[in-house]
Amino acid sequence: MTESIPQSFEELGLSAESLAALRQLGFAKPSPIQARFIPIAITGRDCIGQAQTGTGKTAAFVLPLLERLDLDDRRTQALVLTPTRELSQQVADEAHRLSSEHELTTACCVGGRPIRQQIDQLKSGAQVVIGTPGRVIDLLARRVLSVENLKCVILDEADRMLDIGFRPDIERILKQCPKERQTLLLSATLPPPVERLAQRYMIDPERVDLSVKTVAGDTIDQYVIPVDPDRKFRTLVQLLKQERPQQAIVFTRTKRGAENVLKKFRGKLPGAAFIHGDLAQSARDRIMLRFRERKIRLLIATDVVGRGIDVSTISHIINYDVPEDCDDYVHRVGRTGRLSSTESRGTAFTLVCRDEGGQLTNIEKRINRMLESYPIEGFETQRPVARRLTVDELESAEPAAPDEEEEEFGFMLT
Repeated sequence: MTESIPQSFEELGLSAESLAALRQLGFAKPSPIQARFIPIAITGRDCIGQAQTGTGKTAAFVLPLLERLDLDDRRTQALVLTPTRELSQQVADEAHRLSSEHELTTACCVGGRPIRQQIDQLKSGAQVVIGTPGRVIDLLARRVLSVENLKCVILDEADRMLDIGFRPDIERILKQCPKERQTLLLSATLPPPVERLAQRYMIDPERVDLSVKTVAGDTIDQYVIPVDPDRKFRTLVQLLKQERPQQAIVFTRTKRGAENVLKKFRGKLPGAAFIHGDLAQSARDRIMLRFRERKIRLLIATDVVGRGIDVSTISHIINYDVPEDCDDYVHRVGRTGRLSSTESRGTAFTLVCRDEGGQLTNIEKRINRMLESYPIEGFETQRPVARRLTVDELESAEPAAPDEEEEEFGFMLT
């Protein structure tokens, strides 16, 4: 018998206040993860939700919280852990929007920001605390954050938190939380470390798995561009000329790489900036605000923004460096073709050098599709028929010229 999937928010058991807030926000129909996750979470059961970022996962756990918390009790009743400061702020902002008809108090507790303000918020009463594991542990140690009244713990982007080494911190936090609680885990992938974490700290969790539908990125056109290392930056410039993205993220593997790419534009491309983990949090906040406001049109970034950042106006993703992990590819390209951009498709490009054919193959296996080659105008080395980046194919091409330092770009991102 086919499972009946709710087609409206009214079918999910939400309160009149939540439905009113959703109408004000223009949310007409639940996304697949919301339609399947909310009815489970609202009952208090532990639940694992697997779906790509940008599919509405934040609302999928915030809306059930609004129904389950005692909003007359100012004590902390829910804790949301996320891998990055930016994602914590995004979740806090979304919780504020969704709770416009409720009396919900929240605190965003992350490093890189003054701790005194966060302590004051907690002392004033924060029913939902959203933060990164390191800062949460700090606040627990200072005895200004109490978890003894928690009803729910949410692990958001769990795979990313474990990727960047937060497992000991997460376990330390969970061990202090009440055993009689609900635990919700949301993740784009469920590698063995995430599975083990769930087995240890969740009670008979129900699973909602939408990974098969989302991993291939049905709303994203994906291409590979064979490139000689010496012409990599010129290829990027020509790609931008051809595509003229409304807003794009260029991903590099390292912080130095992000800085070097921006430096090569040398002020000739207005509306460009870089972001990475070594920037002060205040600078990262300013850059992300300007990016959301579309004052920054081209953002050169490391994977600090590879997951969880929901900016609906991103039209293009460019992998200037092939990600080392194929799951990181899924998360990077997931920045475009977002849920709130249903009127247009997103486009993703990956620049691949001759020694990176194996990484390309792993990516294609992960997303279960072959990436088409994309022709770059005037570049004889770019051959759309090249399926595998073999040494013979690239060495038979015309020798590449090095990047020209004084090249005029002569294009705008419009």
